[in-house]
Amino acid sequence: MTAERVQRRLAAILAADVVGYSRLMEADEAGTLARLKTLRVDVIDPAVARHSGRMVKLMGDGALLEFASAVEAVTCAMEIQKQVAEFERAVPADARIRFRIGINVGDVIVDGDDIYGDGVNVAARLQALAQPGCIYISRAAADQVRDKVPVGIESLGSQSVKNIARPIEIFCLVDAAAQDRPAAAAPDRAEPAKKTSIAVLAFNNMSGDADQEYFSDGISEDIITDLARVAELHVISRNSSFVYKNSPVSIRQVAEALGVRYVLEGSVRKAGNRVRVTAQLIDAATGGHAWADRFDRDMTDIFTVQDEITQQIVAALKVRLTRTETDRLFGRHPANVTAHDCFLRGREQVWLHTRTGNINARAQMARVIEIDPAFAAAYALSAFAHINDYINGWAANPAEALATGLDLARRAIAMDESLAEGHFVMGVALLWSRRPDEAMAAVERCIALAPSSAEGLLLRAHIEMFTGRPTRSIETIDAYMRLDPVYPEIALQFLAEAQFQLRRFDMAAETLRRRLERNPDAPTAYALLASCYGHLGRIDQGRSAWAQVQRTDPGFSIERRRKMLPFKNPADFELRVEGIRRLGLAD
Repeated sequence: MTAERVQRRLAAILAADVVGYSRLMEADEAGTLARLKTLRVDVIDPAVARHSGRMVKLMGDGALLEFASAVEAVTCAMEIQKQVAEFERAVPADARIRFRIGINVGDVIVDGDDIYGDGVNVAARLQALAQPGCIYISRAAADQVRDKVPVGIESLGSQSVKNIARPIEIFCLVDAAAQDRPAAAAPDRAEPAKKTSIAVLAFNNMSGDADQEYFSDGISEDIITDLARVAELHVISRNSSFVYKNSPVSIRQVAEALGVRYVLEGSVRKAGNRVRVTAQLIDAATGGHAWADRFDRDMTDIFTVQDEITQQIVAALKVRLTRTETDRLFGRHPANVTAHDCFLRGREQVWLHTRTGNINARAQMARVIEIDPAFAAAYALSAFAHINDYINGWAANPAEALATGLDLARRAIAMDESLAEGHFVMGVALLWSRRPDEAMAAVERCIALAPSSAEGLLLRAHIEMFTGRPTRSIETIDAYMRLDPVYPEIALQFLAEAQFQLRRFDMAAETLRRRLERNPDAPTAYALLASCYGHLGRIDQGRSAWAQVQRTDPGFSIERRRKMLPFKNPADFELRVEGIRRLGLAD
């Protein structure tokens, strides 16, 4: 009796798996499975068929494929990585499906429809070593495809791997490694790891008077504003860093949550005409102090203290300032301490995002301007309050509120062209005046002056959505969320609007549900959610969402929003109306 002969053949083997599969499933099991199914039907299976490949088996979060040619295997892998990145671009960065792929050419043992052996094992080991979104190939595969595919091949050296007797030389397809990075990266879209990262916590009010909280907060915010102007720094926004005010969490925990290396904390004691400011810069990696100091001064010297703190931080972080940055950072404070105090009080009111806060802020800015008519930032903040009245429907005469805001923004910039906040407010005013191209120019100037302006990035994302560039909008929101990781729920509305514009209605609906978990009384979220459900054919859920619109805002009007929302292409708004119409709820 003779032994059964083992069948072998030479093949190109592609092994792939989903990065962070368990985390994705834990966060959204149904949604992840649905997206994976869509990717297989719309992207993977067609690519495999085009390149004469065979799906050997699916293994939960992975797949094994066989090709007769290394060129076909590599070309197929490149197409899959590119198309998956494009397909998932509308998804927040931390929730995207990404693949690792390994390819080897070798001898395989055939067992029915299955294959196994060292040829398969090497492909699997390469896949396990690959970076997310990348394709790693073996020396055998590299020799077969070099100069035959339009991609760079870079050697990563040899490495010993489990269950393979000899070290394997690893090659990376360079273009594939770049697929997951946004194209045409502007400086603010760069990964923050390339910059020195810092969060400035709210300074403790040690004055024994709770009414002085605005002052200690204001000192902290002024420092954030100054540091945000430095191109080499990644500065966390006030919104996120102030979350830890009066919180017992450790500096290391804060740094991990905000994604920074350094944390600045301090205190302010104000007594009569004297002020004491202490500050310490902590390296979260070691827990040690990179710098610390105490300043005992007259109140009239408070601006000098802020300049000295900023200078010391920049020096401790070994950041190189350009001459322009130095000119913008130092010695440009208001001349009048009383005017500055009123400004801090008013700015605190604006952050309340209420009608009363807006009224109080405008009153404080009027006093600032009366004391110091050249206080440019006061004009900008007053402009912002007027525009907020227009956007939120708080103004008795909306057109007048918007026109006033635009005029005040112009005056702020005329007084100080280097005031990033002035260009930001100008961008908001121009957007709502239906002048989106001019609005984009204004916000780009804002970001050029203050690269860590989270507000500037969020405004740019909104302009990109209104001008029909939802993919770019989502990329900008990703960059914004790195600067404001504890972002407000309105950011989820902006993200959902961009996803909706890409016709990713299921994804937009999930984002809107996340917003509504944080704010169950947001009529704009319910309205867009209803439209999503209409497009998805989920009629009962859509009508239920529309009922919530009526509950939270009985005066909600589609026609008013059609006239107000500054879409460059009216068809983008009509896509929203069509979803409502499918519910039988719009004329």
